[in-house]
Amino acid sequence: MTQGNLNENNSSDESLSTEQSVRQLWLNADCVCFDVDSTVCTDEAIDELAKFQKVGALVEAITRNAMGGNMSFRTALEARLNLIRPTTANLEDFIIHHPSELTDGISKLISILHERQVPVYLITGGFHSIVDPVATQLDIPVTNVFANKLLFNADGTYAGFDENEMTSDSGGKRLVVEYLKKKYNYKRLIMIGDGATDMEANADGFIGFGGNIMREKVREGAPWFVNSFYELIDEFRHDTIASHAPANVHHQRISTKRFSTEIEAN
Repeated sequence: MTQGNLNENNSSDESLSTEQSVRQLWLNADCVCFDVDSTVCTDEAIDELAKFQKVGALVEAITRNAMGGNMSFRTALEARLNLIRPTTANLEDFIIHHPSELTDGISKLISILHERQVPVYLITGGFHSIVDPVATQLDIPVTNVFANKLLFNADGTYAGFDENEMTSDSGGKRLVVEYLKKKYNYKRLIMIGDGATDMEANADGFIGFGGNIMREKVREGAPWFVNSFYELIDEFRHDTIASHAPANVHHQRISTKRFSTEIEAN
């Protein structure tokens, strides 16, 4: 065996070990956080809202510029919203006629997490007005949603966004994860998402998701990468089956009882 083959095998073994660690962490998670756009939901809400306001191409150009590292998330968010300029009326119209489409398998997965009494959070650079209905649909308390807040004048015209929200600037998801771990003392927090900001959120374990869009950086960098939420569901099912076999280790089984993700503050 050549030195190159040896290094390649060692790298492969290390990646496998890391994936196995995250798989085990997934089975014992005490908190699970999801990105929303292109993860929980099939599309990017701000792009869809831009199309609805007939400024889709301009907003997509800013998004590409931001992803290239040429501006901060907050600067890009401000620029895009200044183009979209949603009013309360057309935002309500957008939500009614373009409801967010859930990714296949997410409802079942979150239901299982509820059954296992695992708190679930949504962390996104999107907007409460669009994401909160998604949370309600998934039986996630809106208090467990970390998103941006749009501001409006008394006449309903666009006035800006709340810059005090942690998700309104670069590194926001990392701030939310740090906040949750400090407030609730989570030790096995899992982050699931399609983007680099999800991978860099400093969770105890990261699971990359490519079911709606494949981002090469995430596919290469994630210790565990899945293309469907059913892969995560199957992991629980395999664990449940294993619990029926004679063993000294007890695995938590999936029950039929449902629980809320909302928890008491420390």
